[in-house]
Amino acid sequence: MSRFVSVSPLVNDGRQSNTIPVKKEASASLSDESPVTMDKPVCFIDTDSDGKLCVQQSALQILQQIQQPVVVVAVVGLYRTGKSYLMNHLAGEQTGFALGSTIESKTKGIWMWCVPHPTKAGTTLVLLDTEGLGDVDKGDPKHDINIFCLAVLLSSTLVYNSRGTIDNKAIMELQYVTELTEYIKVTSSDEDADDSSEFVKFFPSFIWAVRDFTLERKVDGKDVTEDEYLEFALKLKHGTSRRVMEHNLPRECIEKFFPSRKCFTFPFPTAQENMSCLGSLDSADISSEFLKVTDHFCQFVFHDSSVKRLKEGYTVTGRVLGHLATTYVDTISSGSVPCLENAVIAMAMIENEAAVKVGLQVYQSGMEKLKDSFPLELKAVSSEHQDLSSTATQAFMKRSFRDTEGKYLKSLEEKINELFDGYLCQNEQASKRRCEDLLSSLSAPMMENLKQGFYAKPGGYDLFCKDLEDIVKKYNSQANKGVKAEEVLEEFLKQKSVDSKAILEADKKLTETEKQIKEEKEKAVLLEQEIKANKEKQRQLEEKMEAERQSNEERMRQMKEKMDEEMRLQKEETEHAISSKLKEQADLMQKGFKEKADMMKQEIEEFKKRSTEAETNRAKEFALSVENANRRHEETMALMMQNHREQMMAILDKNTKSSDGCCIM
Repeated sequence: MSRFVSVSPLVNDGRQSNTIPVKKEASASLSDESPVTMDKPVCFIDTDSDGKLCVQQSALQILQQIQQPVVVVAVVGLYRTGKSYLMNHLAGEQTGFALGSTIESKTKGIWMWCVPHPTKAGTTLVLLDTEGLGDVDKGDPKHDINIFCLAVLLSSTLVYNSRGTIDNKAIMELQYVTELTEYIKVTSSDEDADDSSEFVKFFPSFIWAVRDFTLERKVDGKDVTEDEYLEFALKLKHGTSRRVMEHNLPRECIEKFFPSRKCFTFPFPTAQENMSCLGSLDSADISSEFLKVTDHFCQFVFHDSSVKRLKEGYTVTGRVLGHLATTYVDTISSGSVPCLENAVIAMAMIENEAAVKVGLQVYQSGMEKLKDSFPLELKAVSSEHQDLSSTATQAFMKRSFRDTEGKYLKSLEEKINELFDGYLCQNEQASKRRCEDLLSSLSAPMMENLKQGFYAKPGGYDLFCKDLEDIVKKYNSQANKGVKAEEVLEEFLKQKSVDSKAILEADKKLTETEKQIKEEKEKAVLLEQEIKANKEKQRQLEEKMEAERQSNEERMRQMKEKMDEEMRLQKEETEHAISSKLKEQADLMQKGFKEKADMMKQEIEEFKKRSTEAETNRAKEFALSVENANRRHEETMALMMQNHREQMMAILDKNTKSSDGCCIM
């Protein structure tokens, strides 16, 4: 069963419809993490009337609904090389992305297709089909490199599609990889600094798909695998001539930026396309082999493509992918160079603000349901507050990112406490209304007797006291009065003491001495009830302090859990980068490039040093965040303790007066 979410078309360029019915798979609760499925692709990034890149709002609306982690597979390559065909197979469809049969490029900009991931539960597969590189109809010479950079920045797996063989010509056609350092920056601290060594931390894995491959895969007369064929083609050429250096540059960049590499060679899909290169294989055999490679390619992508992550290991969802695309495209359109650090900072602000809202929604939704049961005892309200506060913090932690100073967690904490105080007030008001209504109902007969003058006679005072005592007993026997029970009773008895005093004065049966004694007894009863009400306030304050203490402990636990997870991801990221660099160094040594290998060794040591410093700084940031949270907790507890002391002094003062009253009696 599916439900359809309408996505309004904002742009329709005549190539493919932008009116996409997005199917959101129904689940028991239709949670935010239910998968989103598109029936066909939608234009993701296009050019506006001024020729500048722009993100299509209709695509962003789709991504906004995807709360799951995303695996992003982008395909790039020269136009008319069959990129869209591969992407359709990854989507599990025969059609979808436009297929061209002429020399004109069909795909313009970047098109997107989101489908449930075939092998990773709870994950969405996002396919990005990019505009063919090298189209002579383009006006902007930077357009191709911008499209290529966006594919690199947005994907977790980058598929480079080419035809024929991987030779010098094919490698030189991948010249865009040599320009990445000019069009992507990792940090914004020094625009002239070479931070390309950091690229390996966030660059996607790389697949070279060679279409219409007709050669035997042999090196030095021996059969080799597709991956060995790729590594042989990327082998650096010895020599110092300008031509050798030019040929080596893209090879060096591919090895440096994409240490995780894979190759697939596809034969002709049908025999009719080029009979002279097919040997004795008939059409059926070749078609079968082509489909076999295509299936192998798809299965590899499904199983080995990782979830997209930002620098420092933050998991990207569809929603975050949309924000990233907007940030990068806006930067490129402004003439600036996309910066990973700036993108992460911008993303952190967006996600942390949203995380606070999500946490508040979780808390408020739960408390609104609880409000239907008001009035309740403070312990019940505090217990639910603690549970919901913990759940809200979990929701916040799940979405928050780089809240190193604890600024947004503090905001959530303060807003939850404000809401909690508001719900406590509403609970008190509900308790007060119920108690007042109950006393009004119970005292109605007595009030009628007062009106009729029933107590204005000898012995009337004792009758009044007996009726009042019965009212109090019945009131105390009633359940679910809430937190204001004692305070409302205290106020009620004070009000009735006015009637009591008048009846006592008029009672002719009592002597002056008896009246004085009864008056003192009544004062003692009133004082006792006042002390009881104050002790109840003290107990409630202590309960609130205990709830705050437990809530803080839970916050600290979740903060540490978040810190440990982020530090683990950062460490994994660093270890992966170092492993890739060590592999690159070993390859250089093996291929006889000792000087380059020695330079790489120095680069690795510097990289390790920077990574260690980054981990140390991150640990300090978290420690400061915990320290700030503990300080806020201590300030809150100190304020509560001050209130507690003031109430204790008031209660002790009342106890002293009560003791004096007993002496008089």
